[in-house]
Amino acid sequence: MGYMTRLPAWVLAIGLGLGTAVNADTLSGAYLAANQAAAEADFTAAARYYAEALRSDPTNPQLLEQAALAQLSLGNIGLASEFATQLEDAGHNSQVADLSITGALARAEEFAALAERADGNQALGPLTSGLLVAWARLGEGNVDAANEAFDALAAQDGLKGFALYHKALATASVGNFGGAQEIFEATEGNPAMMTRRGVLSRIEVLSQLDRNEDALNFLDAAFGANLDPGLAALRDSLVAGDRVPFDIITSARDGVAEVYFSIATALQNEAEDEYTLIYATIADYIRPDHVEATLMTANLLDKLERYDLAIEAYDRVPRDSFAFHIAELGRAEALYAAGRVEASIETLRQLAETHGQLSQVHSTLGDILRREKRFEDAIAPYDRAIALDEAAGEPRWFAFYTRGIVQERVGNWEAAEADFRRALDLNPDQPQVLNYLGYSLVEKQIKLDEALGMIETAVEKQPNSGYIVDSLGWVLYRLGRYDEAVGHMERAVELEAVDPIVNDHLGDVYWAVGRKLEAEFQWRRALSFITEDTNLEEVKPDRIRRKLEVGLDAVLEEEGAPPLQVARDDG
Repeated sequence: MGYMTRLPAWVLAIGLGLGTAVNADTLSGAYLAANQAAAEADFTAAARYYAEALRSDPTNPQLLEQAALAQLSLGNIGLASEFATQLEDAGHNSQVADLSITGALARAEEFAALAERADGNQALGPLTSGLLVAWARLGEGNVDAANEAFDALAAQDGLKGFALYHKALATASVGNFGGAQEIFEATEGNPAMMTRRGVLSRIEVLSQLDRNEDALNFLDAAFGANLDPGLAALRDSLVAGDRVPFDIITSARDGVAEVYFSIATALQNEAEDEYTLIYATIADYIRPDHVEATLMTANLLDKLERYDLAIEAYDRVPRDSFAFHIAELGRAEALYAAGRVEASIETLRQLAETHGQLSQVHSTLGDILRREKRFEDAIAPYDRAIALDEAAGEPRWFAFYTRGIVQERVGNWEAAEADFRRALDLNPDQPQVLNYLGYSLVEKQIKLDEALGMIETAVEKQPNSGYIVDSLGWVLYRLGRYDEAVGHMERAVELEAVDPIVNDHLGDVYWAVGRKLEAEFQWRRALSFITEDTNLEEVKPDRIRRKLEVGLDAVLEEEGAPPLQVARDDG
C-alpha cells in the first residue's frame, strides 16, 4: 500500500519526485549546516539553515522541499505549504508538497480544493487520497458522494478496515448513529476500530442510541477495571444514565485530521519515526484539540531526542484533559532526559498532588529519584504506588522490584529481600528479579546455592544478557568453582565488552585459575572503561589498581576476606 511505503533516512526522503539536485560547487555553509541538522533530526536548526540557504538560491527545488519538510516536522504546516507552493510553481511535485498543501487546505476547510488535489493522487497513496476525498465531499455537504468515496475505497484490497471505520465516524458525525452502529456491528474485530479512539467512538454511538448498558459492557470488556481518569468519568456518566455526546468527530475538518492520525498510528513501528512524525504533526495542526495526536507528536519527538520540542508538545495538553497525567508523565521524562532533573521531579511532585490516585505517578517519581541515587527519597513514592495497586487488587511485580532495589541500596536488606521475593510471587522466574536477588545474595556471600539456582534460571530466560551471564560466572567464582566460572565470564565480556565491572570480574576469575597475566590485562581494561557515569560503588578503581600492584590474593588478605580456595556460606 502506498501510504505504508517506508522512507529511508530523513535526509534521503527529501528527494521524492525531484529531478534537480543542488550543485556541489555552490553549496553554502548554511546548506551544509542544514544537512547536518537534518541528519541529526534537529528540525529547528534545519528549518533555520534551509531558510538561510534559500535566501541565496530562492528557486532551488531541493532546498524548497527540504525547507518544507523541516517545517512539516515542526508542525508549522502553514509555512511548509508556502515552500511547497513555491516548489510547485517552479514545476516540481513531491509527496512532501502534497502533504503540506493538503494539511493547510484542511485546516482552512477549503474542501473543494482538497478533493481536487487528493483525487487519484499517487504521491499521497491510495488510502490517504481516498479518505481525504471522502471527507472533503462530506465537508462540501455531499453525504452521498462521501459514502460513495468510502465504499470505493473499501473495495480496494487491504483498505476495507480503514475505509469502513472512517465511514462509521462520518456517518455518526452527521447524526446518523443507527447507521454508524450498523457499520460497527458489521465489522466486528476490525483492527482500526479496536484502537482507543475506535472503542470510544462505538461507546459514544451506543449511548446516543440510549444503549448505555451495552456501552458499559463494551467499555469494561475493552479497558478492564483499571481506568484512567477520562475513562472513569465516562463510565460514571454511563452508569448515571447520561447520554454521552459524540465528540470524537464533530466536523469534516476533524475527519481529515483523523485520516492523518489513523495513518500515523498505522505507521508506528512500521516506518521511521521521522516519517510517522509528519502525519502526527499534520493531524495536530488541523485539529489542535486532538489530544492523542499531540501526545503522539510529543512521544515521537522524545524518541528522536528532540526533548525541548517534546516538552513544548506535552505542555499543550490542557489541564482538564483526560490525558493530562499522561502528558505530564511524558513531560517529566523529557525534562529528565534533557538534564533538567529538578524540573522533572517538581513536575511529578505536583502531579502527585493533583492525580495522587494514580499509582503510575508515584512509581514514576520513585524511578526518577532512584536514577538520581536518592534512594531514601524514593521509598515513600514507591510505598504509595504499591499501596494503591494493592487497594485496587492489582499489585505489580515491577513496583516491588524497584522498591527492593532502593531498600537494598539504603542498607535495609531484610525489607529488600522481602520485596524481591514478593515480586517473584507475582511473576515467577522473572529474570531481572532473579538476577538482582541472586547477585545480592552472592555479594553478601549468603544462601549461595539458592543464588546459583536463581541466576541459572535467569540465564535460561535471557541467555544474551551480559549482566545476567556475569552474575552466573560470579556466583560460581564465589562458590570456589573457578574453572566453571571462566566460560561464563568470558561470554559475559563478549556481551558487555566495555563494561568495567564485567571486565574486573573476569580478571578475578582468571587470577583464581592461575592465568595471572590475562587477569592483569582484564583489570587494566576495566580501568580504561571507567567513566564519569560509572557507579563507583560497584567498581572500585583504587581496589583494581591495588590488585595490579600486589595481586588478588594479597588484596583479599588485606581486606580480611577468605582466601580463594575457600568458599563460604553464612546463610
